[in-house]
This record gives sequence, structure tokens and C-alpha cells, in this order.
Amino acid sequence: MSLEQLIHKCKINDTKAQSELYMLFSSKLFSTCLKYSKNYAEAEDNLQDAFITIFKKIAQYKNKGSFEGWLKRITINTALQRYRSQGVFEIINEEAIEDETVSIEDNDDDVSIDFLLKIIQNLPDRYRLVFNLYVLDGYSHSDIAELLKINLGTSKSNLARARQILKNKILEYKTGLHSQSL
Repeated sequence: MSLEQLIHKCKINDTKAQSELYMLFSSKLFSTCLKYSKNYAEAEDNLQDAFITIFKKIAQYKNKGSFEGWLKRITINTALQRYRSQGVFEIINEEAIEDETVSIEDNDDDVSIDFLLKIIQNLPDRYRLVFNLYVLDGYSHSDIAELLKINLGTSKSNLARARQILKNKILEYKTGLHSQSL
């Protein structure tokens, strides 16, 4: 069955088609949920909630643009919805923010992708969400501010702080590896 046919059947609430759509996209969308969740269990909840929303709103998809992109936007919004009402974002003065770039040596062969994912996931919520949206998913600060209901300066500040925390964790890790090899 083609994707177009599958979408059409989902629009008429065909449960077999819904199950097939879930099987087709759940692993990709789960990895998106993991980026925006505190832990594995929360990611599972977010995935479940995202699919409930997807099946409720699939009639709104007009076969224009990437279907996978549409699914991903719903999944990200579902995960972010948990944080909007929790007040995890600090409000700051926008003029106080310098767009600081934190760089890490390109010689990061001794830093595994698992370690990087772990330290990103351990960032405080407000920093992790902004970092993932900006760095991993390519959203602009104005888009992030709108999505998270925060001001532009808060988005920039949270990104700068996330980068600084990550830089420090990587440097600690690398220093620990270096001292172990001596």
C-alpha cells in the first residue's frame, strides 16, 4: 500500500491503516520524542500522545509538503506542550544577551555519540528544549520563542547556557580520559 493510500485510510479511521502508519513511523518519531523528554518513559508517553493527535488531525493534512515533516512537527509540539505550562523558562532582559558562540575543538574523537546524547538529555529542561530546537532541528530563535511562549532573549540565553554546560561537561570528560591515560 502506498503512503498516500495509507494516509487516506487513516483519514477514514481504518484501524489497520493506523496500526501500519504507527509501525512505519514510530521509531523515527520516538527518537524525536527522546530529544525532547526527560527520560525514556516520558518519551514513550509523548509518542503515544503524538499519535493520538496525529490520528485526530490527519484529515487536516492536505498532501502538500513532507508528511514525515508534518508528523515530526506534531510530535515536537506534543512534547513541548508538557513544558509550556510548567514555567521552566526564565524570563530575562533581551538586551543583556550577547549571541555568544561556544566552540569545542574538532578533535572530539574520544567523545562518543552516546555520551553527547546523554549530556544533552541531562540538560535542564529549558536549556535542552531550546538547544534541540535550535541546533538539532534548525528552528530560529523567533520560532522557538513562539513555540515555547517565551521571549527571544530567553531563547538566546538558554541556548548560550546550554552550550556552556555542554562544553564544560565535554571538557571534564576529556580531562578525565586524559588523566586516566597518564
